[in-house]
Amino acid sequence: MTFREFIFEIHQLNNMKQGDNMSIFKLEAKSGNARAGIVKTPHGEIKTPIFMPVGTRGTVKTLTPKNLHDDVKAQIILGNTYHLYLRPGHELIKKAGGLHSFMNWQKPILTDSGGFQVMSLSDLRKITPEGVKFQSHIDGSYHFFTPEKVIEIQNAIGADIIMSFDECPPFPATKKYVADSLQTTLKWAKRGKLAHKFPEKQSLFGIVQGGIYEDLREESAKKLMEMNFPGYSIGGLAVGENKEDMLRITKFLDSILPQNKPRYLMGVGTPQDLLDNIANGVDMFDCVMPTRNARKGTIFTRNGKMIIKSARYKEDFRPIDAECECYACQNFSRAYIRHLFNVNEFLAMQLASIHSLHFYLELVTDARNAILANNFATFKKSFDGKLDEKMV
Repeated sequence: MTFREFIFEIHQLNNMKQGDNMSIFKLEAKSGNARAGIVKTPHGEIKTPIFMPVGTRGTVKTLTPKNLHDDVKAQIILGNTYHLYLRPGHELIKKAGGLHSFMNWQKPILTDSGGFQVMSLSDLRKITPEGVKFQSHIDGSYHFFTPEKVIEIQNAIGADIIMSFDECPPFPATKKYVADSLQTTLKWAKRGKLAHKFPEKQSLFGIVQGGIYEDLREESAKKLMEMNFPGYSIGGLAVGENKEDMLRITKFLDSILPQNKPRYLMGVGTPQDLLDNIANGVDMFDCVMPTRNARKGTIFTRNGKMIIKSARYKEDFRPIDAECECYACQNFSRAYIRHLFNVNEFLAMQLASIHSLHFYLELVTDARNAILANNFATFKKSFDGKLDEKMV
């Protein structure tokens, strides 16, 4: 046992003696395996299941904080540690009073660890037991992320929920590679938890890895649970595996992860993905899909995906969705939004993003209400098969 590991064990024993003083989740109801709960943070409560709009660089593209608060009804947004570290830098954000103050968003924020972004830089990084050396995708400069450095960055950013540094294995990968990667992630989780300076203000989640292998996922979850994190993320999915494998893994983990702590499925996904994984006991989601697709003219609705640039909408003066109460649907027609896209007006991307995010947040809110009424299966069945299809 190294000196660092010895200190961590002492730290863990103290935690166990004091009990779990980082209880941030209240489970309110279940319908099947679907869960409704409340996550408590210093910047407010989050009603789950919840979708988190992605504000990679300290902003959700095309939207103001007022749009997010009033038009989208977002409860929490996500920032990216890797990108905020590179620009504008965590020290500057700290001087500004933290990310909440810097971007004028007074509701909860979650930051990821940068592990996925570093993994995606396969030609620009080198993984070692100590951490990851990588080159910036912006200017080629060299940087070194250790578990301690990643926690230091997130402590400075000041998000309410922060992530352990992990190695996110690519897909496909051999089981041996995934198993070796998992051991690295577990060691980094211990080191990051020990380095965390503000556990009373920032909830640090452990990240369950293990690819598509159930035995590795179980090992990961149980060893992280021994470390007593206040919440658990499910990483390494939606990276290329088929949907059946993703759902098999989340269903498997539902029976292992603790009932009294939140579960966050990272980087997922389509509206149908959300409902399928809510059915498997997942509480929290994030994905760039609704906003990225909206900026390119693909809008998500309760009746499927709308390709708003299509000629069929040229003289269609109906709203995107007659049942939707978002700002875009209450004030503008399909024909007008199509026109905006065709002439490359910024407002097109803004209106499409407002609608798609409003729809995502409304979908998870309706799912929550169905869970509270114990009829989630019936609610889900009413959508199955059409959410991700192209509108006809």
